[in-house]
Amino acid sequence: MRSAGSKPIGSTCGKYRVYMNMNKIKLEESWKSALLSEFSKPYMQELKTFVSAVHDEKKTIYPKPQEFFAALNFTPVDKIKVVILGQDPYHGPDQAHGFCFSVRPGVPLPPSLQNIFKELKSDLNVPTPDHGCLLSWAKQGVLLLNATLSVEAGCPGSHQNKGWEPFTDSIIDYLNREKSGLVFLLWGSFAQKKGAFIDKKKHLVLTAPHPSPLSSYRGFFGCQHFSKTNQYLVENNKAPIEWALPPRSAVEEWL
Repeated sequence: MRSAGSKPIGSTCGKYRVYMNMNKIKLEESWKSALLSEFSKPYMQELKTFVSAVHDEKKTIYPKPQEFFAALNFTPVDKIKVVILGQDPYHGPDQAHGFCFSVRPGVPLPPSLQNIFKELKSDLNVPTPDHGCLLSWAKQGVLLLNATLSVEAGCPGSHQNKGWEPFTDSIIDYLNREKSGLVFLLWGSFAQKKGAFIDKKKHLVLTAPHPSPLSSYRGFFGCQHFSKTNQYLVENNKAPIEWALPPRSAVEEWL
């Protein structure tokens, strides 16, 4: 799951000892240019050490290492129109595949994703799909970015504050500085705090409670973020997002 322009970051350094340098980790060319300096910073070295140590302890990590940067590889810098910011990858078997809120075809829909589809139905009368894989959004320029790009199986939040957050901060900062006319969808207090520095004069920032069942009824339902996103894109001479997902059979051909 990578674009033709993705290349390894750094040199191969053993089979799994340093995750960010092993040959399974690829980064799309435009993101490599934008973010390469981050890979030599102290926080990234600490993250490499942490993830390698977790692997040495034979613990399962989600998503697969080659999918850590899937959201970046699938949505190059020049294609981005919308950013949806999540927190952690899903921590259950076969769920996480490198895109926030998305699950592989055939995997039961997590509650937050169910609520996203409910809001889409209410907002734009988009029919409920037969799967929860959001790759069609990514292909249209929706960056589905988690703040933390890995997690230990069954342990939500286990890879927070290990180095991923400054890396994903740098992604948001780059887009904020170098792009204009983007839409940032910040659902929940975590995402809103992480995106607090985004320039609202250059971009549209839409905020709402998280789609989790614990908070969705406090304002996520009825937020109409999907129609508001498309209205803004059209007003800025950009093609709107087709939020309706293609059939599962079509999505499986992309994986």
